[in-house]
Amino acid sequence: MTMNILKATKLPPIETGYRIDSGLPVIGLSMNVRNAVCAASHRHPRGQLIYACHGVMRVMSEGDAWVVPPSQAVWVPSGIEHEVSLPGEVCLRNIFIDPSVVGGLPKRCCVLKITPLLRELIQKAAAIGDGYALGGPEWRLMQVVLDELSHAEPTPLHLPMARDERARRVMEKLIRNPGDGRSMDDWARVACASVRTLERLFVKEAGMNFGAWKKQLRLLEAIDRIGNGSSITQVSYDLGYGSLSAFIEMFRKSLGTPPGQYFRTRKAVGEGSEVPASSASVSYRRNSKKALKVRG
Repeated sequence: MTMNILKATKLPPIETGYRIDSGLPVIGLSMNVRNAVCAASHRHPRGQLIYACHGVMRVMSEGDAWVVPPSQAVWVPSGIEHEVSLPGEVCLRNIFIDPSVVGGLPKRCCVLKITPLLRELIQKAAAIGDGYALGGPEWRLMQVVLDELSHAEPTPLHLPMARDERARRVMEKLIRNPGDGRSMDDWARVACASVRTLERLFVKEAGMNFGAWKKQLRLLEAIDRIGNGSSITQVSYDLGYGSLSAFIEMFRKSLGTPPGQYFRTRKAVGEGSEVPASSASVSYRRNSKKALKVRG
């Protein structure tokens, strides 16, 4: 990605994540930040739902990374190591879940779709914070938050990385420059393998062929860049599309709506409008912290 970590504000781990209290099953926290990143990868006993009601964020955990616009949130289970980067201006609403009540929530990091109801509950919980008593109306609201979270739908899109050094070498170069338009023969030389072997490695280790993997990467990069203010036209050419219409068609086929409408909807999400059922997020897998640092 394009964020410069060296110039970003370094954020320490949030102390709320380490607070264990079954009488406070949910603790909400609001944060407005600009160009920030976790000072270090960390883990805490409370599970954490990280939701940006405005702006685009990236969450890295266990070799996976997600680029998440509004209308989705990242769920990080208890004790899972993670770090967050927040390029641009981001309005965060964090929900920390006590270990005593995480049983019905996912056991692995994932992106969850945020319904209009859940969005309002998150906003309310963030405003309440820890200012409530056991059995009171705010406590009962937190039980509704937990119930809605347990029924939230995970989003399926991701971009896996290969473990085989030959395929991974190609993937790493494309991550650094998603618009690289070299031919399959050229990439085979980079991998020190035949074209047939390289194609077979992508299918075996990523579950998709080379072309599908590259398209998925470009979609991820497009969400990140457009979400952080780049023009759709500029992004389409930077990512190697010969025409704006070709890029828009790829985006529409992947996410069910063209990029302009996709981001207008997400802007409206922060203002309280409905989210279409076709909304989705994208994630991609990287196998080393070194790779994560290269792209920010």
